[in-house]
Amino acid sequence: MRQCVSCGRDLPQSSFTANEYSKGLGISQCVACVDGHNACSPPVNQSDSGRYNSSTGAKVSNEDHNNPFAEGTLRWVAKGTYVSGPREGGDCVFKWFKTGGVFEEDYFTLDIRAVDKALEIVNKFNDLNITNRLIKVNVPEVWVFDEDAKWPGQHVLCERFIQNYHKFNSNTGWSDDSEAWGEAMQALSHFSYHISSSQFVLCGLQGGVYQHEVILSDPVILSRNRDYGVTDLGPDGISSFFSQHRCNNYCRPNWTQPANPIQRFSPVASTTMTQHLVPMRDSRPAGTYDF
Repeated sequence: MRQCVSCGRDLPQSSFTANEYSKGLGISQCVACVDGHNACSPPVNQSDSGRYNSSTGAKVSNEDHNNPFAEGTLRWVAKGTYVSGPREGGDCVFKWFKTGGVFEEDYFTLDIRAVDKALEIVNKFNDLNITNRLIKVNVPEVWVFDEDAKWPGQHVLCERFIQNYHKFNSNTGWSDDSEAWGEAMQALSHFSYHISSSQFVLCGLQGGVYQHEVILSDPVILSRNRDYGVTDLGPDGISSFFSQHRCNNYCRPNWTQPANPIQRFSPVASTTMTQHLVPMRDSRPAGTYDF
């Protein structure tokens, strides 16, 4: 545990970026203080490449909450319904961390930070008109269950539901380029490295292909300073990604890439995490099962 110099909270290493944690005791700031905003605050400015809740409330049944229909490396996912705003009656999803825990706000902050960077990159990629459909990113918001809910006060991520969910690539270099959109997503990852002057790779790309657009969710950012949480594998992750990457028709010959990438991680479809999570209470609902 380490105390954040700004907010005074005693926090695990996972609540600090690698760069901040390396600064040592009495200097390190947690991710919430570095970003300077509360994870629970709704987005102020909307991006052209963002797909937003457009609602201020939603509900999930106890049955769906107790039996999540999907899971990722970090989170459970349950289906809900919007109850207000332009999206009233539409489908949404709630996501909460498997570890539960009192530090989940910091994880939410890192999630939203990764989405913000993904939006910045995707906006620039869309401007090139490389594909015949817009790529968009689901923008989650941190919502809190009401007092009359089964888990009152619990913080969850809420975002719009995605149909025909598909995994395109991961943060270790695994990819499914058996179809054209898989190749396009690999090109997006390559482009992210090029447009960021070799500082970032947008990966962990997954979502759904629609008639006029492709919707992504839960993006991962690999960075030189490991500023994006436990799924940010840093320079070794960037090297591993490009050790598996093969340019395709969507890539451009002038896009930069590492000269001699080395495989540092085994390429797997699931999201790989750095090993500095702290044990917290189990938040798996009673009676749930693996999918």
